Amino acid sequence: MPPLVPIIPESAPFTAEQRAWLNGYLAGLCARAPATTASPPAGAPPLVPLTVLFGSQTGTAERLARQAAKAAGRRGFAATTLDLAGYTPARLAQERNVLLITSTFGEGEPPDNAKAFHAALAAADAPTLAGVRFSVCGLGDTNYTQFCQCARDFDTRLEKLGAERVSPRADCDLDYEAPFAAWLDAALAALSSRSRLPPAVEALPAEAPQPTEAAAGHGRSRPFPAPLLASRVLSGPGSGKQVRHVEFSLEGSGLVYEAGDALGVVPQNCPALVADVLATLGRDGEEAVPAPDGSTVTLRRALTEFYDLGPPGRALLARLALVTAGTAVGATSDPLRSPAHHVIDALAASAERPAPAEFVRLLRRLQPRLYSIASSPRAHPGQVHLTVGGVHYEKDGRPRKGVCSTFLADRVVPGDSSVGVFVHRNPSFRPPARADAPMVMVGPGTGIAPFRAFLQERRAAGAKGRNWLFFGDQRAASDFLYRDELQGLQREGVLTRLDTAFSRDQAEKIYVQQRMAENAAELYAWLEAGAHFYVCGDASRMARDVDAALHHVIERAGHKTPEQAAAYVEALRTAKRYARDVY
Repeated sequence: MPPLVPIIPESAPFTAEQRAWLNGYLAGLCARAPATTASPPAGAPPLVPLTVLFGSQTGTAERLARQAAKAAGRRGFAATTLDLAGYTPARLAQERNVLLITSTFGEGEPPDNAKAFHAALAAADAPTLAGVRFSVCGLGDTNYTQFCQCARDFDTRLEKLGAERVSPRADCDLDYEAPFAAWLDAALAALSSRSRLPPAVEALPAEAPQPTEAAAGHGRSRPFPAPLLASRVLSGPGSGKQVRHVEFSLEGSGLVYEAGDALGVVPQNCPALVADVLATLGRDGEEAVPAPDGSTVTLRRALTEFYDLGPPGRALLARLALVTAGTAVGATSDPLRSPAHHVIDALAASAERPAPAEFVRLLRRLQPRLYSIASSPRAHPGQVHLTVGGVHYEKDGRPRKGVCSTFLADRVVPGDSSVGVFVHRNPSFRPPARADAPMVMVGPGTGIAPFRAFLQERRAAGAKGRNWLFFGDQRAASDFLYRDELQGLQREGVLTRLDTAFSRDQAEKIYVQQRMAENAAELYAWLEAGAHFYVCGDASRMARDVDAALHHVIERAGHKTPEQAAAYVEALRTAKRYARDVY
């Protein structure tokens, strides 16, 4: 095992750049040093500067950027990991070696922390980047037509501005681990070659021996079988949906989380859907097929536990002869408009019936689902809570179910079932570090989840900052999630203000953004007093409307032009005072 790498704390008297360079330098020294000593070998070659930039919405790109920096430290680079929030093209023009890792948000948009940089880079006055060597890695989901669009934008624009692409861009789907590792290895090798690293450095292995996840603990590739403690319905009679409060035990797992993190849950496909697919294939389910790890399992188990029966991938559509003129059936950002909404639809639309082993190889791996954690570890040690909205609808005469939401609602039993889980860190979505900082939270529907955790955390920590929650749903009588708990926190003084918007309790629909507008003066006063502003929930409509409402509040109450309001919001984002957990 390599030696532990010392880290310069953020409280040390260095600039961010100096601290990052020192961390990279220490990582490089430790990569060269024998495990028994922290002393670098005599005459160690100089480290080559490398900047690793990340655009991240949920924390995955940030985690991979830090992983890339560690790998680079083992290969002779002094790696600096930088958030794109506050980063500028002018600063990029001073770099020499750059890796850029970014997700794509919504319909091809940059993640929140990369919006300003994306716009500045696209501007006509962006500086020339001659002398900058780079490679880009995108994270996305091929179910969307604008797959990895933000990464594509950066890749194209960097080259147009004169930067040298040393390694091709990688566009990673949901199952990103292997393509990311291949991209990183190729990019570092190309940068090493361009940088003319001394032979002693170039001879370092691509990856120094690392502790396995099994040795290090539970994680995405080794989920913890968490006992289900409780699952109760939060929504009341007459509600148009079913929302559940779910509790897992983490005792003995070694898993640690913070308020603002997400929990990865490993689901299983609905047995009725599996039976439907088997019947359409003309198989009994006992056929031997490969599992993703190379082992052999029955076709029924493979379709239940390991493979995705949701939107079909291009490989399956091509095999079923459902790809024409370069467009796949189902290639739309709106799956509800797609003729091949699920794998079963693609099978029903084709006369082709692949053999079982071939069929599963054409399927994507069943991915874990991420849920915003609804509890504070201080308030509920050894437990983790979720707020899960069930997904049920009908399309083309066939009932449809959300994979994980109905798995948790219908097929696991408290006290009798264990479910594979892991913690997905989201360091950009945290309660204010300052205990006295005000906090404004907008979380309609199941978007209340992380704010329940935030309030529990602040209460347990004795934080004195004021807390304001905007909550909305359809009807107060049936959809006021955690009503008793929130009103109890309000009586205690932990929740300073609670403004609700129940859209169907009156003739004219009312939403949380309207409540923001009604309280514009006070909301702006909170922001001026240093409040952090948080949003959680639906990205396509609610989050957009809330963002627009925030701009209007600042314009009206702050007496600013639209351009000044936009700059104010961007300053909030850069200062980490405007954070969104949206999906």
